[in-house]
Amino acid sequence: MDEFDKKRLPIGIESFEEIRTDEYYYVDKTAFIRDLLRRRGKVNLFTRPRRFGKTLNMDMLKSFFQIGGDRALFDGLDIAGETGLCERYMGKFPVISVSLKGVNGLDYDMARALMCLTVGREAMKFYGLLDSDRLTDDDKKVYRQLINVDSTGQGVYDMSDATLMGSLNTLSALLEKHYGSKAVILIDEYDVPLAKANEQGYYDRMIVLIRNMFEQALKTNSSLQFAVLTGCLRVSKESIFTGLNNMKVFSVTDEDCGAYFGFTDAEVREMLAYYDLSDKYETIRDWYDGYRFGDVDVYCPWDVIYYVDKLQAQRTLQPQNYWANTSSNEVLKRLLENASSETRDEIERLIAGESVWKQVSEELTYKELYDSTENVWSVLFATGYLTQQGEPDGKLRRLVIPNREIHDIFMTQIRDWMQEKAREDRERLRAFCEAFRDADGEKVQRIFGEYLHETVSIRDTAVRKELKENFYHGFLLGLLRFKEDWKVLSNRESGQGYADIVIEIYAEKTGIVIEVKYAENGDLDAGCREAMEQIGRKDYADRLGLGGMSRVIKCGIACHVKNCKVVFEKN
Repeated sequence: MDEFDKKRLPIGIESFEEIRTDEYYYVDKTAFIRDLLRRRGKVNLFTRPRRFGKTLNMDMLKSFFQIGGDRALFDGLDIAGETGLCERYMGKFPVISVSLKGVNGLDYDMARALMCLTVGREAMKFYGLLDSDRLTDDDKKVYRQLINVDSTGQGVYDMSDATLMGSLNTLSALLEKHYGSKAVILIDEYDVPLAKANEQGYYDRMIVLIRNMFEQALKTNSSLQFAVLTGCLRVSKESIFTGLNNMKVFSVTDEDCGAYFGFTDAEVREMLAYYDLSDKYETIRDWYDGYRFGDVDVYCPWDVIYYVDKLQAQRTLQPQNYWANTSSNEVLKRLLENASSETRDEIERLIAGESVWKQVSEELTYKELYDSTENVWSVLFATGYLTQQGEPDGKLRRLVIPNREIHDIFMTQIRDWMQEKAREDRERLRAFCEAFRDADGEKVQRIFGEYLHETVSIRDTAVRKELKENFYHGFLLGLLRFKEDWKVLSNRESGQGYADIVIEIYAEKTGIVIEVKYAENGDLDAGCREAMEQIGRKDYADRLGLGGMSRVIKCGIACHVKNCKVVFEKN
């Protein structure tokens, strides 16, 4: 197949209809509809990390169930083979579909206004209700309260508290009257407003709003056929779902529907073969696989799609951390900030490729996420930073970092946290930097050793040597950039290769070139010799001479776990 005949990948597209009508590449997840209908409760909650296809699956459900939907969208897909099921359910229901992803106000009033906007826009899609001969004038008056149309016919989307809290219940009742069929309610990212409210300090007010909306929509709603919700966490202790005895939860630990959020290995292999990228399989598996949902191993679909798309333009492109740019890493920061010596040891084991056993709670409140370290472990598991390996032992689960991408996030966050901790003692950090200028190996070694012993180390196990060197290199680089009047460069071309760190102090016409090595076997002396030999062999210092530096200092640093050795040579 010619490359111009291949389907485009749906980067950032969460509309099922758009993917199907514009002929984007689609990984067929329509069997999810079949399994949902076979196993569903009245209210169904799917908890998965960000970027695992929740929104696209919800839009697929809308396209399947909604009255007046395009049946051709499902031609050739798995669900089309379920003839009886399609006849019974496809296009049979009015569907209310809202995403609460955008309800993230800086204060309660803004968040409430965004909630009115979200619900009002969904209600506006059924503007034809105003012409319905099945609705009374009172019904239409109630509907107008949801959309609040101004004199130009535009929706104002401003509701009283009572109207907003009852809005989904009201809209489903009006739709049942008009269509003669109960409504399907889809609520995507239901917990985003709670997460944002917790961050901004209006959590209690938002809980009251969400609880009342959900109670009326999902508990006391005689016009509800069934509902599907998605989110990252199951938030039940705040009584959001009080009395919903008919709710069924499909979490990352449940075996039901495990393969429908994320890509399976077979799906990834098929995609790579389609784009003539089968040779990239091992790399993609190493970086983006490793999550376990129920009894199924899956890849992060966002990463796979994004990287495969990039590879078509630049086949030699190395894999990158795409997931971190779409999600906050606050939970990792909290774990590090409050880490005891035991927790630091556990973090070190994880980044070394080992596992930790933890009791995971899947029913936390956002208010108590950071009340204890044990809660933070549960959040790391729920949000995809850690995944389950093997079978649980009672309430304990064996947790691991799933892949290279998440490992990279851990390493970056640990390094940044270590640098922040070091900056708290400005006098010590200033002395550390000036010891490089003075070529004082004893002082540099002593202070750098203190930093390493006070923070998290990189152990001698699964992490490759170059990753360890990159970690110590990055940590050192951040410390040296404390000196704002120094020009501190990293991995810049110099002589016949790339020096790890180059410093130019123009005021003193002093240049420093630094090479960092990880002493794999603990031989720090050998590591320093290797570093200094590399500086000389590749003429790293030449660049400093050309830059007009009259004094050039060469520095070799060897690290091993929490130990280091530093040597200097100056002209």
